[in-house]
Amino acid sequence: MSEAAFEDDLLADSPARADTDPEFVSNLRQAIADQDADLIRRMLAPLHEADIADVLEQLSAGQQEVLATITPDIFTGDVLAELEPDAREVVMAYLDPSHLAAAIQELDSDDATEVVEELDEDIRAAVLAEISEIDREAVEQSLAFEDETAGRLMQREFVAAPEFWTVGHALDHMRATDEELPDKFHDLFVIDTGFRPVGEIPVCRLLSAKRDVPLRELMETPRILVDPETDQEEVAYLFQKYHLVSAPVVDSAGRLTGMLTLDDIVHVIQDENKEDLLALAGVNEAGLADNVYRSVRSRAPWLLVNLATAVLASGVIALFEGAIAQVVALAVLMPIVASMGGNAGTQSLAVAVRSIAERDLTAANAMRVVWRELATGAVNGLIFAVVMGLVTVVWFQDWELAAVIALAMVLNLACAGLSGILIPLGLVRAGADPAVASSVFVTTVTDVVGFLAFLGLATLVLL
Repeated sequence: MSEAAFEDDLLADSPARADTDPEFVSNLRQAIADQDADLIRRMLAPLHEADIADVLEQLSAGQQEVLATITPDIFTGDVLAELEPDAREVVMAYLDPSHLAAAIQELDSDDATEVVEELDEDIRAAVLAEISEIDREAVEQSLAFEDETAGRLMQREFVAAPEFWTVGHALDHMRATDEELPDKFHDLFVIDTGFRPVGEIPVCRLLSAKRDVPLRELMETPRILVDPETDQEEVAYLFQKYHLVSAPVVDSAGRLTGMLTLDDIVHVIQDENKEDLLALAGVNEAGLADNVYRSVRSRAPWLLVNLATAVLASGVIALFEGAIAQVVALAVLMPIVASMGGNAGTQSLAVAVRSIAERDLTAANAMRVVWRELATGAVNGLIFAVVMGLVTVVWFQDWELAAVIALAMVLNLACAGLSGILIPLGLVRAGADPAVASSVFVTTVTDVVGFLAFLGLATLVLL
């Protein structure tokens, strides 16, 4: 088969979801190794920007660099916006400022801000110098807000009309305006003479209404007005609570300055959930393109903390060195008590962190939840005390030892349930993120209490 025929077969077989096809990604890697720019373009051309981004994220940093060098044109504004931050950082370092400026001007202001904020200061200045004054001003105003706030997240393109207009006025204005409308919008915001939002009308309702109907008769009062300094996690909570698809952002004087849309909030929810999940495991996010050094740097500090807590637990064991030497069965059984406590604590902790994140766990119901987790731990402790007691009798033929491990199991699981709820609540009250630090403290408590209860009771009863 000729090379041209092979390439035609390859392109004909390009899957709709290339990111899930290992063969497609393998073929793309080979095209990159051959530096066949034309084939690369033809392979990626049929794909959606999100699928292109997913495919590129499966490549190594070196392969991404080659792509940015030989086929910079594939990195359109939409592709850059879809890339994960680590991959975007790699490719943007090899793209000309003029190319980046052209790509950024294709985007709405929120996506443009997301791309620009990751550029180095010198490259950022060069890029902003090449885009239009209006776009540059919008990006700079967004960058003036803190990261992970509504001001950084909001889109400055929106559709607004005065309340005295009719439906016909609004539709004619949108069709005839020289100003660029947002790529996607769901609501028309109704404003007063001070440019303050007083209502909102879903586009579907606007299109179905008669032309002579005044906007004030169609509008609904906005459910929320978002301050640009509001944390994005708070905004995501409000979107979930009120089932919003968009929301107006207002300045300190109440004037409409931008809007937040559901697609951005979905990303926020995913990012926050991913961040909490990784934090519970004591790691930071690591992209597929990360090298060993970056992965080690993100994980080693938490392993150091865990080492310190393990030393503390070992210190408790050392206090009962004599008892363990006399009753070898203690060394066999004590990890079971600690492990069961650790798992029970993690269960309680996961429920607590999720409830705190979703605002279900508040000061009003905290005490009820604390008692519930304590009771759950105690009941589970009783169940597994019976199970482990019977196992111990069969294993070691020692009823006293069975009683010791049974009682230790009840104490540790009850303590695990209590610490799993109290520690994240305490961290929230102290202003810390419960997802980041809770697991270390809960594991420490269950290990220390488990070893102390089991070995202490064994010393009292058996020796």
